[in-house]
Parts: sequence; structure tokens; C-alpha cells
Amino acid sequence: MKNTKIAVIGLGYVGLPLARLFATKYPVIGFDINMHRIEELNSGKDSTMEVADELLQSVLTERPSEKQGLFCTSDADYLRQCNCYIITVPTPVDKSNRPNLQPLLSASETVGKVIGCNDIVIYESTVSPGITEDVCIPIVEKISGLTFNKDFFAGYSPERINPGDKLHTVEMILKITSGSTPEAAQQVDELYSSVIKAGTYLAPSIRVAEAAKIIENSQRDINIAFINELAKIFNRMGIDTRSVLQAAATKWNFLPFYPGLVGGHCIGVDPYYLAQRAKEYGFRPEIILSGRRMNDGMGEYVAQEVVRCMIKKEILIKNSRVLILGFTFKENCPDVRNTKVIDVVHELQRFDIDVAVYDPIASPADVEREYGIRIASGLPDEKFDAVIAAVAHKEFISLDIRSLAKEKGVIYDVKGIYPLDIVDARL
Repeated sequence: MKNTKIAVIGLGYVGLPLARLFATKYPVIGFDINMHRIEELNSGKDSTMEVADELLQSVLTERPSEKQGLFCTSDADYLRQCNCYIITVPTPVDKSNRPNLQPLLSASETVGKVIGCNDIVIYESTVSPGITEDVCIPIVEKISGLTFNKDFFAGYSPERINPGDKLHTVEMILKITSGSTPEAAQQVDELYSSVIKAGTYLAPSIRVAEAAKIIENSQRDINIAFINELAKIFNRMGIDTRSVLQAAATKWNFLPFYPGLVGGHCIGVDPYYLAQRAKEYGFRPEIILSGRRMNDGMGEYVAQEVVRCMIKKEILIKNSRVLILGFTFKENCPDVRNTKVIDVVHELQRFDIDVAVYDPIASPADVEREYGIRIASGLPDEKFDAVIAAVAHKEFISLDIRSLAKEKGVIYDVKGIYPLDIVDARL
């Protein structure tokens, strides 16, 4: 594509790192409907902690550039200057675990209003097979008045961002690419190849690329569900699950997965997209949904295990005080979307337990807005009847967790970050 000018629509955990990377070589307009987010980025700060401030500041421009650089805006009119539109909006589920495509549909409408002849729209948002061409593209086509694969073209290159991971950054992860025609596929592949150091893999179709992405996370979800089930079994047997896994890992083809709370906007969500699509084709998936049920129940299980440990130590449950270390959905990442720690909180509260939460990197305002609870950004001074290490933030690794509990208080380690001899139990 000559004189490539890129628009990245959605500047969250996926969009911003991608926009920053492309901006080192191309003129990029980063668009987001959240004006607060745009103001934050234009000040050179990224609250998601995915792009270092100095890296962000090195590519920011005050106005759209004709060369390389990133201009961030919430004004969609600027998008008319572009000829390549990359959509990186979230694809969540609702409270009934049904796919919510509204952000994706809205982004498609936005592109439909500005796309021109011979332009290309590339989707990175995780969807089930067929959604890009069957649902999103018709919206672009209808609003623009252009004909798909004649006047404009499409691609799909699924995001593989791993939030909080400073080793596997966007340019260091091999990228799947695809296009709606052979020529469009080649354009998409060449575009990503120009910035992705790890290289690209050109899939034979958009549907194949969509399916490949959604099974990546579904596979992990199922594997973790199996390990979570093992943890429940071994716990009844009085066997430490992580010790078993370490022993089993000595075999060359053993897959290393660990028990835990499976939340976030990928592994905890994507299987529902695949399951919903399967039902539309008349097939009810059993393994996928069984894995989801297992993982969705782990927060409740952790809370009940903590209560059981407290009862064994003859700690009065009602009105006791429990401290939870960490609230985000994974370590070293401030993202609290779909965190399963909230399930631990709610189950403990059912026992009339007073729950305190400490997380040094989560936004207290975001937590209160999304979940209606207050968390602390600093360690409380008091000692607790039980302490739960729920998230393995680096700040917790060297923490003297035993000092946070009363003399006969319970220490429960969800993530296996502390030695066995200082905890009462671990998942």
C-alpha cells in the first residue's frame, strides 16, 4: 500500500502498544472514544503500564504527521486522512456470559463513515470464526456505500498481547495475518512484517485466523481447568498440587500448567465466544463449557478453603478480618477487568467476614466503579485472621506475609509464591 497512513481504533492494552510500534515507521492516528484516555496519552503517560512513558513520548506528535509518529485523538474526522484502519477494541461478555459485540460494531460504524476506495480495514479484536466477514464488514459496507472486495478490503490479524509481560512485547510475538483476497492478505502480511521482529504467519483465510486465535485461549482455559480439578482432588488427599506438577514436569512432553483464578479479558472470555458460535451451528460444546464452569468456580473454592483452614485453627469466622493481596486479573498488570478475585471477596462476605484488599498497582477508582468495593494502595497497619496471596505482583514476592497475620492467623497462597513451610495451604 503506497503512502500508508494507519488509524488504530481503540487505545487500550492492545491498541496502544501496536500504535506505538507502527508509529516508529508510519504516520499513525490513534483514536479512542474515551477522552480521558486521550488526554492521558497526550501527556505522555500510559496507565495500563504496557508502554513505557519514554517510549510513548518518543513517538507522540501534536498534529497528524506525514512521516512517522503517533497522533492521539477522540475526533473521528481525523481518521479520514488514513487508508489503513486497524480495530483493536475489546470483545467482552455480559453478565450471562453472552458475547457483547457492541464495541466492535461501533468501531465498524466509525470506519464505515471514513473509509475510502482501495482502503483496508484490519480487525485484531478476538472473535469467533466468521464474525469479521459475516457481521463487521457488512456494517462497514452499508455505512460507507462501498462494495467489499471491490472498493475496499479487509484483513484479520489477531492480537497476542500478554499484559504485564515485558519480554514478549508486541514486536517479539509472531503475528498471524490474513486478508479477504490474496492481494489484501499480502498487503496485510507485508504491513505487519515491516515492524514485527518475530515475523508473521500468513493464514489461508480470515476464518482460519479467527479460529486460530480463539482456540489459543480456549486451549489454555481447558488445560488450567484440568489442573484446577486436580488441585481439588489432591487437596482432599493431603497432597501438594504444585509439588506433583514439579515432579510430573520432569517428563519431556508434560505440559506445565498451574492452578489458579482464571479471569481477564482473554482466557476467561474467549471460550464463551467459541461456544456461542458452535451453538449457532447446532453443536453444543461440552469440554469447553465444562472447563469454564470449573474455572469460574475457583474464587468460591478458594474462599471456602480459607474458611476451612480458619475453622481448623478455631478462629471465629463471623466478623473476622481477612486481607487479600492483589485484585488485578494477573500479576504486574493494573487491569481489573473480569478479575476472579472479586469472587473470593463475595464468598468471604457471605460468611460475614470483613474483607480488606491491598493492591499496589490497581486503580482504586476503577475497582470501586466496576465492583463497588474499596481497595487500599498501601499495606494496612493491623494484623489479620487470614491473609490470601491472590495475585503474584512483584511487590509481594519478598513480602513477609506471615507478619501480616495474627499469631494463629491463616496464610493461603493461591499462586504458590511463598515457601510451603510459611503457609497453611496453597491452591
